Amino acid sequence: MGTNNQTWVSEFILLGLSSDWSTQVSLFVLFLIMDLVTVLGNFLIVLLIRLDSRLHTPMYFFLTNLSLVDISYATSIVPQLLVHFLMEHKVIPYLSCAAQLFFSLSLGGIEFILLTVMAYDRYLAVCEPLRYSAIMRGGLCARLAVSSWVSGSINSLLHTVIIFRLPTCTNKLIDHIFCEILAVVKLACVDTSSNKVTITVSSIVLLVTPSCLVLLSYIRIISTILKIQSTEGRRKAFHTCASHLTVVALCYGMAIFTYIQPHSSPSVLQEKLISLFYAILTPMLNPMIYSLRNNEVKAAWQKLLGQFSGLTPKLAA
Repeated sequence: MGTNNQTWVSEFILLGLSSDWSTQVSLFVLFLIMDLVTVLGNFLIVLLIRLDSRLHTPMYFFLTNLSLVDISYATSIVPQLLVHFLMEHKVIPYLSCAAQLFFSLSLGGIEFILLTVMAYDRYLAVCEPLRYSAIMRGGLCARLAVSSWVSGSINSLLHTVIIFRLPTCTNKLIDHIFCEILAVVKLACVDTSSNKVTITVSSIVLLVTPSCLVLLSYIRIISTILKIQSTEGRRKAFHTCASHLTVVALCYGMAIFTYIQPHSSPSVLQEKLISLFYAILTPMLNPMIYSLRNNEVKAAWQKLLGQFSGLTPKLAA
């Protein structure tokens, strides 16, 4: 095929969720509040883990990384989304779109890998308690965390470079709320079947394989918990895993539904709502889930609030 008509645009136009002004203002207020809750909630989790020495364990080291990923993921999407709610023409420059796709895709990949690492940590804690401290040393935890960040970033970089080398001719309308990978691929004016295959393969590597590892880990964990004679022991072992399992179900469920079958054709509105759920609601819920379903985190909050309440009268005096 000749390249005379294969041109590149300098900017894209996002169609967003709605063109009705009052609806957009309402959505702006709603998502602004949700974004503030997301950033504040995850920041407080990081701060709490830093301040409470009882939480200086591998599990909470990985949770700190997960909270940083959630803050970064929301920040890569929501500010631009909020600005566009107040604009009639939702324009995003070419390079900004590429950067947004890179960061959202890399942070999503990092989160999936981190959740798998956290499942491995829970497996060792429940199934190999005597060897846990010897295996999960600080050096190994750091290497696992770094590997998660590097792997997700490399995967995203490859996708971003390949996709943004595709000519879009005069196509510049992205029917989405942000520069999402499948929405951007649809703009290409050349055959993209190989790109869709690549997305599917990448999804299998970063979604299906980790989810299978998580599933196997929890099969072993549940099997071990059921063998515990003490009811209190079973309850305690279950509570150490319940919050992580809830977060896994939220993150993996939405991502697998979206990316494993790029040839399927869910409605555009459905795709946008799933992306919104994953970009805003999931990062907002994660710190709540870990705070409400984790006894150690709840105890740390109570201790911190107790210290703060005790300090207030002294400052007033």
